[in-house]
Amino acid sequence: MELVSFDDAETYEPEDGWRRVSMAGSDAFTFEWFEKPPSHSSPIHDHENEQVCLCLEGELTLYTEEEAVTLEQYDSVWLESWEPHRVANEGDELAVGLDVFAPGRGFDFWTDRDN
Repeated sequence: MELVSFDDAETYEPEDGWRRVSMAGSDAFTFEWFEKPPSHSSPIHDHENEQVCLCLEGELTLYTEEEAVTLEQYDSVWLESWEPHRVANEGDELAVGLDVFAPGRGFDFWTDRDN
């Protein structure tokens, strides 16, 4: 067993107000808790990992090339590996979510990007 205390977990802030916290995980899967400020969107991106996004507070809208879905509190969505997508908070309040990635990944996904 390996405890990851939220206050001591590795964090990454790709942009002002967009914070990610690396929770317990392994090479097989990882959990990332995140905050997304109002009117913020991640860039369109894809990755080898399957992803489940769970909305904990507020609303999150996920866009793929074919559709958009808005998650309200406790709603979730699954994304396939290599499925281009972006996640937006189009509301007026902070959105909080939890991403699960399989296989697991680190913050280098964002830090090693060209764009």
